[in-house]
Amino acid sequence: MNNSLSISILVFVVGLMSIAGCGLNNPPSAPFELEEFSIEDIQNGLRQGDFSIEELVDAYLHRIEEIDQNGASLRSVLHINPDAISIAKELDKEYKAGMSRGPMHGIPVMLKDNLNTGDLMPTTAGSRALEGSLAAQDSYVAMKLREAGAVIIGKTNLSEWANFRGELSSSGWSGLGGQTKNPYVLDRNPCGSSSGSGVAVSANLTVLAIGTETNGSIMCPSHANGIVGIKPTVGLVSRKGVIPISYTQDTPGPMARTVRDAAIGLGVLVGKDPDDEKTMVGEAVFHVDYTQFLDENGLQGKRIGYFDVSEGRNFKVDNLMKEAIKYIESAGATIIPISNIEAPGTGSHSLQVMLYEYKYGLNRYFESLGKEAKVKDLAELIAFNKKDEITLKYHSQKYLELAQEKGGLEEEGYLKALEELIRGSREQGIDRVMNEHELDAIIAPTGSPAWKTDLINGDSFQLGSSSPAAHAGYPNITVPMGRVGPLPVGLSFFGRAWSEPVLLEIAYAFEQGTLHRRVPTFIPSLEDHSVE
Repeated sequence: MNNSLSISILVFVVGLMSIAGCGLNNPPSAPFELEEFSIEDIQNGLRQGDFSIEELVDAYLHRIEEIDQNGASLRSVLHINPDAISIAKELDKEYKAGMSRGPMHGIPVMLKDNLNTGDLMPTTAGSRALEGSLAAQDSYVAMKLREAGAVIIGKTNLSEWANFRGELSSSGWSGLGGQTKNPYVLDRNPCGSSSGSGVAVSANLTVLAIGTETNGSIMCPSHANGIVGIKPTVGLVSRKGVIPISYTQDTPGPMARTVRDAAIGLGVLVGKDPDDEKTMVGEAVFHVDYTQFLDENGLQGKRIGYFDVSEGRNFKVDNLMKEAIKYIESAGATIIPISNIEAPGTGSHSLQVMLYEYKYGLNRYFESLGKEAKVKDLAELIAFNKKDEITLKYHSQKYLELAQEKGGLEEEGYLKALEELIRGSREQGIDRVMNEHELDAIIAPTGSPAWKTDLINGDSFQLGSSSPAAHAGYPNITVPMGRVGPLPVGLSFFGRAWSEPVLLEIAYAFEQGTLHRRVPTFIPSLEDHSVE
C-alpha cells in the first residue's frame, strides 16, 4: 500500500476518534485522501497497489461515520452494509488472481432505500411502516452492480415514499432517517426524493449512488448538491425490486461527481429484463459502454433548444443561464429559444396516472413481502400512519389517500389519462418540438438554489424543468453550471427516447469546458457566511 495513503487513512481514523463527541454542525476534522476520486482514479490506485479494495471501502465507511453520523450530521445514509468489508475482501482475492470484473470492480456504491437488496440491509422507502423490512432478493439494479464488482456499502435516506405521500413535505425528510442536509450549507434543503443519494455523492461518502425518479427526484438533488445525475429513458433500466410510484414514469439512474463516472454507472445498469416489460420494447437501445460517446467537442454543430419558461423567476439563475448559453454557442452549437413544450393539461393527466399506478404498484409490492410484513396493502399503510406518533408530524398523507380512492388499471379514467399523457408529452410534446426545430437536445436550468429547510411549511421551489422529460419517460441529464454564492445550480439536457448517447456527448462537452463542480465545505448557515 502507498505509504502516503496509509498515513493519511491512519490520520483520518485518529481524527475521527477525536471528534466522536462533537456537536452537529462541526466540519470534518481531517482531510480525506480519496476526496473527489473518480472511478478511473480508484482503478489506477488498485493497479498500482496504492490500496486494496478492503482499505478503500474501510476509508469510505470511516468517512460516513465522521461526516454523516457525527460532524456535519448530514443524515444522508440510512443503512450501512454489515457485509461491506467481507465483500471487499472477496473482490480483493479476485483482483489479485487477475480476475477484474471491469471498471466498477471494487467501487463503493450506495442505493436509495427504495431499491431492494437481498441482504441484511432493510428496504424501507424511509417509512416506519417498513422498518426492518428485508427483501427476499436483490433488485435488478443491485444484481447488476454486484455482477460488475461494485461494493454496495449502504443505502441512502430519501423523502419518505419518494416524496409522493402528502402536502407541505420537506424534501429529504423521512420518518426513519430524519432530515437530510445540504452539504454546501447545512440549513439548506438537498431537494428531491433521491436527496440522500445526491448528498452522499457530493460529500464524498461514496463514489457513485443510485437514485430513482418519477418527476425530478434525480434531477433536483443532483442540481442542488452540485453533481451529475442521469434520468434514463424509462425502460433502459429495469424497475424490478424498486418500491414503485408510477410504472409509466419511474426509473432508477446513476448519480456521480462527473459525467464519465455517471456514464460508467449507466452502462452497468442497463439491459433487458423479462420482469419489466418496458425494457423489452423493440425500439429500446442499450449500450454496454456509454463512455464511448463522451467527446470534448460534442457541442460542435449541435442544434439545441433553450426551454426559457423559467426566465425571469430568479435573475441569479438567469445570469448563470446566459453564461451557459454563451459558452455553448462559443463551442459551436446553435441555440433556439422554445417557450412551450407540452400540450395543455399534461401535468394533470400525469398526476392521475401516478395515483392509479401508485395504488396498484404499492399493493403488489406489499404482497411480495409476505405474511411477516407490518402492512399488507395501501389501506393498512394509511391506517398505520394515522396511529404512528412521528410519521404525520410534519406533513399529511393526502397522495396515499387519493391513490386509495382509485380503482383498477382497467378503469376508463386511468386509460384516458394515460393516453392523454403520452400524446401531450410525446407526440405533441418533446417529439413535436424537436422535429419542428431539428434539435439534437433541449436545455434548461434544472432548478433554483437550495432553499432553507422548513419542516413546517415544506419545500419552496422557485423553478424546475424536469416535467417534460419525466412525463414523456424520456432521458434527462443535469450537470453543474455554476453557483449562487456557495450554492450550486444545475443545467439540464434532455431529448428524445433512447437519446442518451447524444445527451452524454453534449453534457460532457459542457462539463469539460466549464468545470463548475466544487467540493462542499459544510457551511452551517448563510447568515454566518459572506456570500461571494
